[in-house]
Amino acid sequence: MNRARLRGGVIIIPSALTLANLFFGIWAMVAASRGDFMAAAWLIVLAGVADTLDGRVARVTRTGSRFGAELDSLVDAISFGVAPALVIYHLFLAEAAWGWVAAFFYVAAAVIRLARFNVEQAGHAKVAFHGLPSPAAGMTLATFYPFSQTELFQQHLAALHWPSIMIGLMLAVGMLMMSHVLYPVVPKFGFRTLRGLLTLAAFIGTLVAVLTIPSLFFFPALLAYVIYGMLKAAALGFFERLPDRDLLLDTEDSDEADAEIREIDYNELAPPRRLWWPRRVESEPEDQEEG
Repeated sequence: MNRARLRGGVIIIPSALTLANLFFGIWAMVAASRGDFMAAAWLIVLAGVADTLDGRVARVTRTGSRFGAELDSLVDAISFGVAPALVIYHLFLAEAAWGWVAAFFYVAAAVIRLARFNVEQAGHAKVAFHGLPSPAAGMTLATFYPFSQTELFQQHLAALHWPSIMIGLMLAVGMLMMSHVLYPVVPKFGFRTLRGLLTLAAFIGTLVAVLTIPSLFFFPALLAYVIYGMLKAAALGFFERLPDRDLLLDTEDSDEADAEIREIDYNELAPPRRLWWPRRVESEPEDQEEG
């Protein structure tokens, strides 16, 4: 019984993190509607953290399921589709009669990207994302406002026409989500190889920047990620240097964190039959006389 309860708790954790993602996304929309764009931005970032953790926990504990993948996509459509679109709408598009059409295009692109991701990559990419990931797109749009409040922005970048720039960026990331541009996944760090050590050092540096200068870090870093995929795709197309294998097949050797998703038998979680539970005794029909 204790083992069944423990397994049930482990199964609940990924879905709880997914619902936390949804909670932050809804809260971000409420904050944006009230004009609190700073809170909306960081709530969308927290939704991205919860989105990263739920998939990781599901793979490590081997409690992933088709239900979890579908739930994750529905939640991502809200947290990284609708919520960032509302932030940009209230910042730059509310006064335009048809400004909401640009927000609709972005949300539609996010929904299409998530549906295609489930079909093509079964809800999990090991080597590369097919198109810009929706969390990266949503957080790029959302974290512009905190960046715009920094001293660096006010002194050197405020003179640019940011309403047009951000509307164009929203349309661009929407098209990139539906595109065939390959974006790298977050690499795994370790202690056995030079690549793993460099990845670990980069992770530590990123964590320090996130904790110390989040307003200065997130928007430029996410924008660099968006541009990196575009430049890499353009360079590969220009030099006609295609990968030697299809990255969408995810043929990279898996580790314990990418273990095969196990089907869950929920009957194992049912409470055991009590010893004192009365059994139904079926009455046997009485013998009938022949004749």
